[in-house]
Amino acid sequence: MHPTEIIEIISVVVVISIIIIATLFLKGKMKKFGWLLAVIVLVAYVVFYFARPIWIDTQIDKKVDLLIQYLEERYPDESWAISTVPHREDGYKHLNPYYISVVFESEPDVIYSYWVEKDKIYQISFASDKHFDEFEHLEINLNE
Repeated sequence: MHPTEIIEIISVVVVISIIIIATLFLKGKMKKFGWLLAVIVLVAYVVFYFARPIWIDTQIDKKVDLLIQYLEERYPDESWAISTVPHREDGYKHLNPYYISVVFESEPDVIYSYWVEKDKIYQISFASDKHFDEFEHLEINLNE
């Protein structure tokens, strides 16, 4: 389990515990409302915990489609391989799942990372052992 998940779970347990402890001092309808609030917080967290990975996958799919369109326009005669962070697997939880990596066929030893927004696409980083002047698909302008 990733430390972020542990912090989330501890936070929810603390919030629910505070609600339950406060509810113990209440009477009548307010006590029922307190228990209901604790159950609602628990159910909301469980739904959030299980729905978030699905939401992230949906967003990544949309961003990959936008990036493919961008690459087809910018590099029409080029082929590439796109990879994303397997955010559901152990060992990858600390990585941002929205970074999309591209490896061009003509430049297999360079990995370019892209950030996709609704109306803009940014090449945010690259990784390689090559010299800086040898990159063919570098879009980062250092003079900005």
